[in-house]
Amino acid sequence: MSQNQIHRVKSIAEFHKMKGLPSPQHPLISLFDYGTFKCSTEINHKNFVFDFYHISIKRSIGATFKYGQNHYDFDDGVMFFIAPNQVFGIETIEEIASAKSGWVLMIHPDFLWNTPLASTIKHYDFFDYAVHEALFLSEKEEAILNTLVKNIEMEYSGNLDKFTQNIIISQIETLLNYSDRFYQRQFLTRKVSNHKILENVERIIDDYFNDDNTTGLPTVQFVADSLNMSPMYLSSLLKSLTGQTTQQHIHEKLIEKAKEKLSTTALTVSEIAFDLGFEHSQSFSKLFKTKTNLSPLEFRSSFN
Repeated sequence: MSQNQIHRVKSIAEFHKMKGLPSPQHPLISLFDYGTFKCSTEINHKNFVFDFYHISIKRSIGATFKYGQNHYDFDDGVMFFIAPNQVFGIETIEEIASAKSGWVLMIHPDFLWNTPLASTIKHYDFFDYAVHEALFLSEKEEAILNTLVKNIEMEYSGNLDKFTQNIIISQIETLLNYSDRFYQRQFLTRKVSNHKILENVERIIDDYFNDDNTTGLPTVQFVADSLNMSPMYLSSLLKSLTGQTTQQHIHEKLIEKAKEKLSTTALTVSEIAFDLGFEHSQSFSKLFKTKTNLSPLEFRSSFN
């Protein structure tokens, strides 16, 4: 398989077979000890896509990842979230990975069918985070999540009855809600690196608007790529720090630049709109009015 080829794993049973695990007890949900299978170097530098949700806590997996401006290893529990149809890569260091531990929970979307979680699971932003934006857990946090997955395992491996699915669904939902809380804690407890990221966001947007060679409006993807982050993670981080998403930060800078040009130059509204990257001046005027409660001309007239 070439480095760029994507290997799709269509079922939980197929994943078990790929990892040399016994067949799953349930076709749509499975939980197993991460230390029970070997990480083969054959899968290094290859891309995978799962047709199911993959949630895991892993320790000592033989890798380091960059978070913000710093690198972190896996001495503590690190939590990953992968949604169906997401492409991700795997790389292992066999000598270290032999001591790995943790657990992996896999949930097929069909297991959630006809339950509220089938739609609400898509609202958890962390399923759109990149692998280097994993959740670093404290010992207490990890213990809470471990208790929940043990309850899930006990339910699906026991005698199934009409209550089983609802009980498991509620445990999964609780696990996701705790994970959401712990991510917010991570944003707050890493303020130094996160405020550095905020400074970089401001600089990137400023540089973009000050560069005469740029065309069009800066996008969230552009800012996120400049910081080597996923757009969803960057927006979540900024929202926790400032209450505003990346898109709102872009708009703030755009309005700031527009006010500067309206108050200090004789450029027409259309010329200013073009300079800022708008294809149509009407779109610029509408955004300006939304953000300031004034039209561009009304704002300019206030300086005369």
